[in-house]
Amino acid sequence: MRVLVLGADGYLGWPTAMRFARLGHEVGVLDNMAKRAWELEVGARPLWPVEPLQSRVNAFAALGHGTMDVFVGDLTDYAFVSQVVREFRPDTIIHYAEQPSAPFSMMGREQCVRTQVNNVTGTLNLIWAMREHAPDAHLVKLGSMGEYGTPNIDIEEGPLPIEVKGRRDEIPFPKQPGSFYHLSKVHDSHNLTFAARTFGLRVTDLNQGIVYGTQTEETLLDRRLRTSVHYDQVFGTVLNRFCAESVSGRPLTVYGTGQQMRGFLNIRDTMQCVVLVSLNPARPGEFRVMNQFTEAFTILELAQLVQHTARQQLGLEVEIAHLENPRNELQQHYYNAKHEKLLELGLVPHHLTAETVGAMLRDFHEHRQHIDTSVLVPTVRWVRADPAPIAQG
Repeated sequence: MRVLVLGADGYLGWPTAMRFARLGHEVGVLDNMAKRAWELEVGARPLWPVEPLQSRVNAFAALGHGTMDVFVGDLTDYAFVSQVVREFRPDTIIHYAEQPSAPFSMMGREQCVRTQVNNVTGTLNLIWAMREHAPDAHLVKLGSMGEYGTPNIDIEEGPLPIEVKGRRDEIPFPKQPGSFYHLSKVHDSHNLTFAARTFGLRVTDLNQGIVYGTQTEETLLDRRLRTSVHYDQVFGTVLNRFCAESVSGRPLTVYGTGQQMRGFLNIRDTMQCVVLVSLNPARPGEFRVMNQFTEAFTILELAQLVQHTARQQLGLEVEIAHLENPRNELQQHYYNAKHEKLLELGLVPHHLTAETVGAMLRDFHEHRQHIDTSVLVPTVRWVRADPAPIAQG
């Protein structure tokens, strides 16, 4: 296949590009490096220095793993998007090229608008470029389990069957997103549903859970090929943040009671999932939804796993601290999300074990000199309030 990876400079995009190239596909990578600018804006930086995209592409080729076509530009520029799709002629497009942070979207009006414009406009431009130049291509779009919120019913993997006054139908599953970022993903889903139905495009919407992990098979090939791993309160995911806090001698910051339940998956399983759906594409005119996670945990369960593993494997005594939740979300709720479709395609999950957490902790411990502890405590609040002190426990 000819595979175009959008957002290829990022945490998921770069390992994905390498995975497809190592499998023998022709790969194009696209990015405008905006994420690096956003990181500077909020004072965040990755766990370790990350080579520029072109340098990583060159290193990958020098190691004998194949070449990639590099496109530098912005998806909100339709002329650029149209030209890339016309020239590269992709069979598959993997779309990661969006502002990925709920806290960033809630920092203020300006960040909120930037998130929505970047994400929604970029995807709309892509829809029209595909319609014009690659109508048979398969779009694999990264959605989010956060689009659903926490409804008091099972979360289906696709449409919701309903019966009203004796008549039956199916509707897109009702969405209750928890941030302007997640709301932008909902807009994407609606726009792509319409585009598939109206233009006959092939679309798979991967509603991904929270990703954890520092390495894939590809990033372990050479230090120059490492991907960006974030642990800060804006761009870092919760397990990465707990690992950073553990090796820095700080308490693990659990928001609220920690009973919030979420779906999680290993970064290695993200690689599996995008390859599986690319090899088994949606039909023309089909908007296909898959829930991309492998396990569900409460935030407190994660903290306790990290606490136990840090003690057993690194000899670190780590406390757990409950902070007033800066987000507007239910502390306790029903959560049962279906996630069978990727397993049916052949996904073999990497489960979250003490061995997995230990490997992450060792990576964080090795690079602990790079950790900036000032970016660990949340400052972005969904509602106006004075920050509460850390409660030890």
